Amino acid sequence: MTDLPNDQSLEFAALLCSRLCHDLLSPVGALNNGLELMADETDPEMRQRCLELLADSARTSANKLKFFRLAFGSAGGYGDSVPASETLTAIEGMFAANGRVKIGWMVADDSLPKPAAKILLNLALIAGDALVRGGQLDIGAERRADVTELVVRAEGPKVILDPELRGALGGTLAADALSARTAAAWMIRTLVVRAGGDIMLSQPGDPVLLFGASLPG
Repeated sequence: MTDLPNDQSLEFAALLCSRLCHDLLSPVGALNNGLELMADETDPEMRQRCLELLADSARTSANKLKFFRLAFGSAGGYGDSVPASETLTAIEGMFAANGRVKIGWMVADDSLPKPAAKILLNLALIAGDALVRGGQLDIGAERRADVTELVVRAEGPKVILDPELRGALGGTLAADALSARTAAAWMIRTLVVRAGGDIMLSQPGDPVLLFGASLPG
């Protein structure tokens, strides 16, 4: 797989922005609705309920922004490595609102190289979205002298990975078929290939969704 031409790179950036905006639309919309209710509400109990809803929506918005800053952005301020605790906090915050996804964390190192952290975050995002009825999301990483191994496992009552996402991860999706839904998977593939690594995924129909990535260095 080769890098995108300049015009397609701009389109790719726009697709990532579209994904971010899509995920933020609900909590930000809830903030707006809550403020409108507060303006007209005089009952103390209802105003307290509105305040609780506003706080929840603000927390959800902040969690999603933190996740996308690390997953899509440059993660400035962290240097070449991202603290593993920050990666975990971002993943937990992303899935905390629905309460349907349980996180299993199997990362012993205190920090991860920035590309590895970005890949792990985006794999977790795709795997978590595939748990349409909730379930278990296990995330692991191990650094050795010459390689960093990443594993993300999703298991639940119903696990669905869109064929286009599978194609983007596997390198068979054409660049002109990219969408906001597949942009994160395309970025994972690009980061892994640029690093000279490999990406693995379980077969369609397997009861458990499993992603793996191996990065040299």
